[in-house]
Amino acid sequence: MEIKVPEVGESVREAQVAKWHQADGASVAKDAVLCELETDKITLELHAEAAGILAIRAQEGETVAVGAVIGTIAESAVAAAGEVAPEAAKPAAKKAPPAKKAAATIPVVEKSAPPPSRQTVAPPSPAPILIRSEEPAPYHAESTTSERRSERKAMSPIRKRIAERLVAVRQQTAMLTTFNEADMSRVQALRQHYRDAFVKRHGIKLGLMSFFVKASVEALRSFPEVNARIDGSDIVYQHFYDVGIAIGADKGLVVPVLRDADRLHFAEIEQGIATFAEKIAKNQLTLADLEGGTFTITNGGIYGSLLSTPILNPPQSAVLGMHSIQERPVVRDGAIVIRPMMNLALSYDHRLVDGRQAVSFLKQIKEYIEAPEEMLLEL
Repeated sequence: MEIKVPEVGESVREAQVAKWHQADGASVAKDAVLCELETDKITLELHAEAAGILAIRAQEGETVAVGAVIGTIAESAVAAAGEVAPEAAKPAAKKAPPAKKAAATIPVVEKSAPPPSRQTVAPPSPAPILIRSEEPAPYHAESTTSERRSERKAMSPIRKRIAERLVAVRQQTAMLTTFNEADMSRVQALRQHYRDAFVKRHGIKLGLMSFFVKASVEALRSFPEVNARIDGSDIVYQHFYDVGIAIGADKGLVVPVLRDADRLHFAEIEQGIATFAEKIAKNQLTLADLEGGTFTITNGGIYGSLLSTPILNPPQSAVLGMHSIQERPVVRDGAIVIRPMMNLALSYDHRLVDGRQAVSFLKQIKEYIEAPEEMLLEL
């Protein structure tokens, strides 16, 4: 049975063998994970379609085309392997390691001062005489050279694609960022009040992201330019709301998309995000999960970020950056009070979105977050 690189989408023509989970010549069970393949967009696992003996044809790090055979499974070899397995299972007799010779003891001889000359006698010195050998050894650059290491590795397809897209954003858009802050008191109070009931009803926790997805969709309705994109000399206004959620993974940032986010309830948003996180952990994310998207939300706060300038996810025209919540003194009704505050950042393509629109858009998100009841009741 041949193991081939599967088709994962029209835009993907090759993949890199990232890791073999089974050794060449190993006996593998049906559905066992064989290897990981990396494309410029996703990482996927290949599973054994039958039990047998694995023969590897493409090594780790090798780039292979879609449809290429990277290995085979010999199903007829399973029985033969089972017959010789008991013999192979017997541990080989271990040879006793050769006795090591005792290290020779090297006597340490203290350096003594040279005997005084018979012709002259030096007068006693008021200060101690330093012998050069007692001074600390001078720094020599070559003493650390052997310990300084560097390693050169080829970029993975995903990392290479990320690098290309980030450079393209800088070169092909007029990206600017505007900032604001939101008082998270009422959102936190709602989450605390309905925490147990929400989990009991929906089987998942009520997080912050669902509030920001709902607030973003409402703001996108009011500012269609933020939900639009540039195509050549045209502006494409998108009358649907597919919101990308940036999620950090071991091999790079990925942005799976919540389709028709305007039709999703809070629980559906939270369940969708949890499903994406599980897929990422199991290398089961598909191209369909990543394609499209009209707006993106990223949360640097989970890593402790207080403020950042999120970068655009082309061809989208804007991205919202969330950050960590900190208790800070703010003025309310003429009095200084302590409130849980979050900095918000909106990066936008100034070719399409004017500064007035960007500032007003972010301000509307702030207002929805600070009064979530109005958003929930559609007031």
